[in-house]
Amino acid sequence: MKSSNSAAELERRRANARLGGGPERLEKQRREGRMTARERIDFLLDEGSFEELDPFVRHRCRDFGMQDQIFDGDGFVTGFGYIHGRLVYVFAQDFTVLGGSLSESNALKICKIMDMAMKNGAPVIGLNDSGGARIQEGVMSLAGYADIFLRNTLASGVVPQISAVLGPCAGGAVYSPALTDFIFMVDGTSHMFVTGPDVIRTVTHEEVSKEDLGGGMTHNATSGVAHFLAPSDAGCLRQIRRLLEFLPSNNRDEAPRRSTDDPIDRMDPALDSLVPEDSSQPYDIKDLISRVVDDGDFLEIHEHFARNIVIGLGRLAGQTVGIVANQPAVLAGCLDIDSSVKAARFVRFCDAFNIPILTFEDVPGFLPGLAQEFGGVIRHGAKLLYAYAEATVPKVTVITRKAYGGAYCVMGSKHLRTDINLAYPSAEIAVMGAEGAVNIVYRNELARASYPQQTREEKVQEFKEKFANPFVAAERGFIDDVILPRETRPRLVRALRMLENKVDSLPRKKHGNIPL
Repeated sequence: MKSSNSAAELERRRANARLGGGPERLEKQRREGRMTARERIDFLLDEGSFEELDPFVRHRCRDFGMQDQIFDGDGFVTGFGYIHGRLVYVFAQDFTVLGGSLSESNALKICKIMDMAMKNGAPVIGLNDSGGARIQEGVMSLAGYADIFLRNTLASGVVPQISAVLGPCAGGAVYSPALTDFIFMVDGTSHMFVTGPDVIRTVTHEEVSKEDLGGGMTHNATSGVAHFLAPSDAGCLRQIRRLLEFLPSNNRDEAPRRSTDDPIDRMDPALDSLVPEDSSQPYDIKDLISRVVDDGDFLEIHEHFARNIVIGLGRLAGQTVGIVANQPAVLAGCLDIDSSVKAARFVRFCDAFNIPILTFEDVPGFLPGLAQEFGGVIRHGAKLLYAYAEATVPKVTVITRKAYGGAYCVMGSKHLRTDINLAYPSAEIAVMGAEGAVNIVYRNELARASYPQQTREEKVQEFKEKFANPFVAAERGFIDDVILPRETRPRLVRALRMLENKVDSLPRKKHGNIPL
């Protein structure tokens, strides 16, 4: 009889945990176009693979009427499961239970699975949908956030950390996603901000809507806080599954390899005409990337932010590679504050997780202007320089056209320990473009010339003939070879195969001091 009662109590507790805040609140969430916490986990993970941990945890607060608001699980669903057959740990905040607020108890649930993830070498995925700290618990809730922040920091570079913001995420709650590697948001239903519109209106008298302040497109295109934007919860969870196809489980593993029917020696004559003969004409670097990677499969990251540089993941001969490429179709491919920070963080991620870095370079320099200089383009540009110099994974760079000034140095040049540097015949490697260089180098001669315009044109042509080609750099070994564009894919595949067992190191130190 006792055994029967125990089994009944177990089933009652489990049913309570599955109900979250109750049928009415669950249905309300669905009516708003959002999945429930458990629906999100089931959709994200391989079918039937979720193992829940701590479903019976309850909060211990008895102030402010909280003794009458006790739920099994305490508003967070945590556990482990599998994506594409590989282990992952996951937590989901349940907004139907006390607004998904963080308590001392449910913070411990998150910390538990994060500790397990680091010990077992598996990614952590957080599905955020919370009103923030549980006010009734005061400092205990704040302590829970800090405990999570610590683990985010310790896990950084050890296991991939992915955050999906699937509802509100405000105040101190935003800093856990900010510490993770990738943030996903849903257009129209996701919101992140440190202080909301009401507080801003009171303190600064600025009027702003919740969507404009912290919506999905705002953080994807303007602030750069988020990396991916999805049209729905389901679309967001599919994107996470796709990202994980490219990533290793931890910093000791290799990324999963995928077989392909795309020939490794495939030539592509269409690439020979991709870069315009007129160096002032733009072209879309994504056309080059998609024609080089396996099966044209390229996962762009940070697509809407700092579009003058393109970053993302692809494969060559089945091997995951991280791709960084200047985008001549936007701001002529100039580097600026946002693009430097965007690319630097991605380079460091790839280096942390043993993903080779492939760079396509077409950069006329750093973007000029007061806003850039006053905004600290020197400091921010140095972040990208630092990231490339520090990276020890295989690094291959292809210069497609312009490689001018300090930007040439920054974008994976030979001088930053890049292993293989290739260039197209259209490459121009110089301190600056011909027009600007002639104005400086021949200033006095032009001032004395009887026909200054004719003289200037002659000097520009002379400069172009000398530097508007890759051979000066190749003669000094700064370029390992000049290749036809059609050869790009097979040459890159062979270079990466050669570098498979590369070992490089850094001087002994606790850590460097990147110019943050």
